Amino acid sequence: MKKLRVGIIYGGRSGEHEVSLASAAAVFAHLDRAKYEAVPIRIERDGRWALADEPPTSSSAAEVIEQARLGHAHPARPLREVHMPPRPSGDTIITIERPHERLSTVADDRALVSGLGLDVVFPVLHGPYGEDGSVQGLLELANVAYVGSGVLASAVGMDKVVAKLVFAARGLPISEYVAVARRRWLAEPTAVVAEIVERLAFPVFVKPANLGSSVGITKASDVVSLEDGLRVAAAFDRKILVEAAVPDAREIEVAVIGNDEPEASMPGEIVPSREFYDYDAKYLTPSQEIIPAPITPEQADEVRGLAVEAFRAVDAAGFARVDFLLGRTSGALYLNEINTIPGFTTISMFAKLWAASGVEYPALLDRLVALASERHAEKQKLRTTV
Repeated sequence: MKKLRVGIIYGGRSGEHEVSLASAAAVFAHLDRAKYEAVPIRIERDGRWALADEPPTSSSAAEVIEQARLGHAHPARPLREVHMPPRPSGDTIITIERPHERLSTVADDRALVSGLGLDVVFPVLHGPYGEDGSVQGLLELANVAYVGSGVLASAVGMDKVVAKLVFAARGLPISEYVAVARRRWLAEPTAVVAEIVERLAFPVFVKPANLGSSVGITKASDVVSLEDGLRVAAAFDRKILVEAAVPDAREIEVAVIGNDEPEASMPGEIVPSREFYDYDAKYLTPSQEIIPAPITPEQADEVRGLAVEAFRAVDAAGFARVDFLLGRTSGALYLNEINTIPGFTTISMFAKLWAASGVEYPALLDRLVALASERHAEKQKLRTTV
């Protein structure tokens, strides 16, 4: 049986570069070599694509992040650049091999050009320029099969403000919030703070609208910390979300997999190692994970149903992790966000939730590749002319 050539794209320009390396390392380690030929395609921090000499090997996000902080995680300038012409062709993704360090143009006759001949692309990218529809749009133009959601779901899932609008239109429970444009905050800080204080009670969470892994998120309990939080979020994004905190909230997560008929895993609970589930609590100071979540059967059914509805609301495909907040005293459940490319190491909640639900990591990879091929084949049946 012919092996499928799977191009695994990882790294990227976002602040979640190191998390992507850890997720990709797990994928490379567990992809069945009897079925697949894995091709490592690394996106550098400056946006250059390269055919890596070898894939990342550490699936510990904490270890990769620490290496980066120490300045040890910056690979040498690649000689085999990767380019994706935005058009369908037999060789959608090509490499350009340079005979020396100097960056030359595509027209340079000393550059050796060859196609990768990929069957499926697996974007293991987190955050902007990868999880937000950017790469998905390029893959659509090239008409190549790829794992995960399309442009729409990726973009909506990344933009927390737009996602809330979609969830609300679907009738899904969300917490109160205020959306703030960075330009307005910089021009009218006093008016913006007054509007937030009038509409929301403290404490609140202040978030960049388009980042993941809790990058740039702060918790504000008064006007001073609210102003500080707005300044932090404005450094990361042109749009800011200020969200009412759910009193005494529990973090409940559900993993979803599928295309038109998505399935939900059993729910799990995160008990943060810090005041809330921020970047450090996710990757550097281990938080407690409880699977299955200690909730009633009725609550488990409700949260699984809402996870599937959230998946369908944004028109997601392949896989996603849906995060909820559950009031400890009130029992009220709120949909927090959907992650269309969740953390994907073997110790990430997505993988752990499915393992506890009876689907181990290698089987997850098989399923995701099959779903990508299935979705691509369905799209090829559509007419593109009148």
